[in-house]
Amino acid sequence: MTIKLHCFGESGNAYKAALTMTLAEVAWEPVFVDFFKGATRTPDFRALNVMGEVPVMVDGDLVITQSAVIQDYITSKTSKLGGKSADQRREVLRWMFFDNHKVSGVAGPLRFNTNFLPEDKRSTEVNDFMLMRLKSALKVMDTHLADRDWLATEELTVADIACCGYLFYEEPFGFDRTEFPHVDAWLDRIAATPGWKHPYDLMQRALPAA
Repeated sequence: MTIKLHCFGESGNAYKAALTMTLAEVAWEPVFVDFFKGATRTPDFRALNVMGEVPVMVDGDLVITQSAVIQDYITSKTSKLGGKSADQRREVLRWMFFDNHKVSGVAGPLRFNTNFLPEDKRSTEVNDFMLMRLKSALKVMDTHLADRDWLATEELTVADIACCGYLFYEEPFGFDRTEFPHVDAWLDRIAATPGWKHPYDLMQRALPAA
């Protein structure tokens, strides 16, 4: 049975789930959610996910929300991308939690505020603060990647896919790969992984390309 992923291309969190399923070679198909026209606020969508967010994964009768939980489910279902021991899985989870709090949890709203929020509602002070937080987290990753290829284990895992979720987008939000050479090389390694695709090649965009 083909898994369905309710998603849209601009969502880095949806990208984490989409890329995880793609690289784990799981049969899946996107179900477009027209986020910017209020699709996640409708009663039908809230019945699917009371949180009113994408991604939402539907595998038969099973419905899972939150990208990290979807990623964990896929690693359990396929025995791929999740580490090869209990120790490795804990290290994978450590970086996924770091991503949620320090990387995507900051990069997501920062990118939204600087690209998709109406200009009269943008706050330079708020965005400057979030960019400082993001760069601090990226420095941690850059240091960690100085003498290793991947974040959690000796090979690509969902920890890497989680932490890169917002870093392949071209919309400007203050992130410059050249400031973080080891992160830059790590992103190149991810993009060189067989089967890798850019978010806009995996999911339909909700807004036209600029």
